[in-house]
Amino acid sequence: MPSGAGRQTQGKAMESTENTSLIVDLYELTMAAAYFQNRVRSVATFELFVREMPPERSYLVAAGIESALDYLQSLRFTADQVEFLRAQPAFRTVQPGFFDFLEKFRFTGEVHAVPEGTLVFGEEPLLRVTAPILEAQIVETYLLSVIHFETLIASKAARVVEAARGRSVLEFGTRRAHGPEAGVRAAKAAFVGGCEATSNVLAGRLYGIPLAGTAAHSWSMVFPTEREGFERLLDVFPETAILLVDTYDAIRGTEVAAALGRKFKGVRLDSGDLGKMSHQVRRILDAHGLQETRIVASGDLDEHKIDALLEQGAAIDIFGVGTQLATSGDVPSLGVVYKLVEIERDGKLEPRAKFSDQKVSYPGRKQVFRFSRDGRFAEDLIACAHEEFPEASPLLQPVMRDGRRVGLKTDVHENRSRVLAGLSQLPEACKRLDRPGSYPVRKSPALEKLLGEVRNHYLGRPVGS
Repeated sequence: MPSGAGRQTQGKAMESTENTSLIVDLYELTMAAAYFQNRVRSVATFELFVREMPPERSYLVAAGIESALDYLQSLRFTADQVEFLRAQPAFRTVQPGFFDFLEKFRFTGEVHAVPEGTLVFGEEPLLRVTAPILEAQIVETYLLSVIHFETLIASKAARVVEAARGRSVLEFGTRRAHGPEAGVRAAKAAFVGGCEATSNVLAGRLYGIPLAGTAAHSWSMVFPTEREGFERLLDVFPETAILLVDTYDAIRGTEVAAALGRKFKGVRLDSGDLGKMSHQVRRILDAHGLQETRIVASGDLDEHKIDALLEQGAAIDIFGVGTQLATSGDVPSLGVVYKLVEIERDGKLEPRAKFSDQKVSYPGRKQVFRFSRDGRFAEDLIACAHEEFPEASPLLQPVMRDGRRVGLKTDVHENRSRVLAGLSQLPEACKRLDRPGSYPVRKSPALEKLLGEVRNHYLGRPVGS
């Protein structure tokens, strides 16, 4: 059913590079202007992570990393954009030199990240940026947005694919996504999360994702009879057509399709009691020698509905999932943050942390070490970046230096394989849809000690000192 499989088209991007530089919150630019005017030249390290896991999730799939690197490498401000900013009231008192700086702006920092498709957990850095403070601040909004959304959707997709128990899952969500561009990103992230194909043609073009689709109810309604609609579709697509049999009545529609005396790829059920109807449809198809014809189910499905259908023994071969996947309906957002953890000033490293209620962040550059036992992930350790644990796998890897990529760019097929491999190593209890087990993540003693030292440095002093 999927078609057009291929590799990502190099050099393509969804957003125009002329626009991405202004996908930024105003305060990133006003802070940058203030840094510039006060001659703050410090090198800063920020880490991006999910503050805590939502109750409905026991793991996340890191996604959007490749999109983030594309952005950092191509980030530019055009002359027109700089003039637009210069005209804003917020910049009325800013020195002209700042706008000259923006016209020549390039990201020159270094980045460490987990490979896209890695399973991650709360408080674990997905991305670490070390760059001059102006640069590191300006890129905050875009990095948060793209990694948040793609991680959100890839994580949802992984759950849906797990619930399908080896049956194919197709992503059909663009028409219900939060905008056309979100639909493209959702299609990409859903494929990384394990879906087999997407209905979004642009995603297929940009990322080499296999395409899949059927037909709408309107196709059957255009023709005088349902039979004629089926015949005309098969005339054009004799090898790939999926007949939507429930425009009027699913059982009667299946009988009409089966009586054509022609082979066809599959039928789709989009409403009603999918479990019960799938058995009736299967019997009709088999009775007409159509044992190889697949049954596709759609209709506001999610992982829980798919799991329930398969628990009932539904005779469904393929699931088409749209709204709940492209919007991550049960968990529409994650607590993704981008926190300053270190400043380099005059050659000296100064760890930084936040201590406000319920939002404490750990200081210093970090590494995540993954320990495995008997072919399964056992636990993760968040440690200081300089620590070493030879028996574990460090997750954060160098991916950018001096503003340029390090190593080859990965594509969605490689990233998808990483997700599926990771799920095979995740403890089974963590994959349960309801009341999943909690994966153990702890901090190293050295990191806890550093947090205490920084806390004492700031909170142990008299106010104002």
